[in-house]
Amino acid sequence: MKYLSLTLVVFTSIVISSCTIEKKEPTQPNIIYILADDLGYGELGCYGQEKIETPSIDRLAEKGMMFTQHYSGSPVCAPSRCILLTGKHSGHSFIRGNHEWGERGDVWNYRAMIEDPGLEGQYPLPEGTITIGTMLQKQGYKTAIVGKWGLGAPASSGVPTKQGFDFFFGYNCQRQAHTYNPVHLWKNDERVFTGNDTIPPGTKLPEGADPYDDASYSDFWQDVYSPDMMFDEITNFVNKNRDNPFFLYWATTIPHLALQAPPGWIKKYVEKFGDEEPYTGDRGYFPNRYPHAAYAAMISYLDNQVGILVQQLKDLGIYDNTMIIFTSDNGPSYTGGTDSPFFNSAGIYSEKNGRVKGYVYEGGIRIPMIASWPGMIKEGSETDHISAFWDVLPTLADLTGADKPADIDGLSFLATLLGEKNQEEHDYMYWEFPSYSGQQAVRMGKWKAIRKDIFKGNMDIELYDLESDPVESINIAAEHHDIIVRIDSIMKVAHVPAELDRFKIKELGDK
Repeated sequence: MKYLSLTLVVFTSIVISSCTIEKKEPTQPNIIYILADDLGYGELGCYGQEKIETPSIDRLAEKGMMFTQHYSGSPVCAPSRCILLTGKHSGHSFIRGNHEWGERGDVWNYRAMIEDPGLEGQYPLPEGTITIGTMLQKQGYKTAIVGKWGLGAPASSGVPTKQGFDFFFGYNCQRQAHTYNPVHLWKNDERVFTGNDTIPPGTKLPEGADPYDDASYSDFWQDVYSPDMMFDEITNFVNKNRDNPFFLYWATTIPHLALQAPPGWIKKYVEKFGDEEPYTGDRGYFPNRYPHAAYAAMISYLDNQVGILVQQLKDLGIYDNTMIIFTSDNGPSYTGGTDSPFFNSAGIYSEKNGRVKGYVYEGGIRIPMIASWPGMIKEGSETDHISAFWDVLPTLADLTGADKPADIDGLSFLATLLGEKNQEEHDYMYWEFPSYSGQQAVRMGKWKAIRKDIFKGNMDIELYDLESDPVESINIAAEHHDIIVRIDSIMKVAHVPAELDRFKIKELGDK
């Protein structure tokens, strides 16, 4: 099976003369944007990973540019995706946290959701939201999202087909994406049933089962693996749109929990890692006999799909006119059988709970990003330009000649991609997260400031010098009162009260 990722395909005119390349401004490029789910800064070989094999993604880095200071929009799924698509940071965005819209009923009941699709999905983006999809549709692009959505329940204003996407296939609901063997996925506005049995996320080993016996885990792997189905749809979309500009947003669920991978890939890593202690599913996710092997297998499986996609682009003759961006929605997880310290998942950053997914420390929001675009992005290049998800929309606007919304927070990094000298820089970057006890963060040059436990009454600001202390180990706030005053002012200015009550932070004056 073949599946394609979101590729920025760019129409490029390259004139080769006397061993030089003359670049002309692209028009109507195709775009593929690949968003991994909970992939840490250090989980790719090109970012220093030593245990998980990622040759295809590493090849993208060899042929393109690595960003070393790129950030997600938020430390968790839904707000990060909203920020990516709308170009507004979390002090201005509509969705600022995961909102399961629980007032509808028993939304965490997997079987109930199968019976009533009205229980699926998260709180919706409003009608009329300007997204990357709506922006590029106006430029004549065919647009698709394949993977996980999380920004609007079925039949709501937030479904992908009402938010700028001509085609959608995958999980509408983040909660249903906690299994890779779902009973159904969505194709546009209709459910596609997989034939899998109903195994609710969180199901434990049968009573009395031997956790060291592979047979005890037979219920947690079924024939239809959702990433296979989704990659088929990616392949079809690219084949269908090979002759016109397209934007493909491949929002893969890998490596988000549960730990489920094709047996052949798991066997590869069992042979590499040897025997290990099983994960018995005590945190609400499926158990797994070989959790390290399964986690590595998921990432290598995704890497293999990326390689298949690149080869398809070459076979179709459009690879040279394609820009591919690969990144992640936030830092690595700390639960569900994952073992970030074992893999060094956050790279040089801390991997302990409280410093990764769900938190605005570097391990929770600094992410890998690779951009590959033959003839336009310098091969084997690296940049320390500081950027974030809200910069993607204006970058794609500049890339395609689209008009940018007036109220976005992002700055285009197209100049960086093209190796030009006129890159505009942020005065500061801002995050807020109205969950996990309430958090704010500011990046201002070398300075990183964090306010945590806001809901517990804490308004103190931690300060770190990322140049000398990238792991945020020494709080130097007491030594830099002037910087703290500036940061405090930024935190006030950058925060606008949320429209939804769930995301309001009363300690910041929201009513």
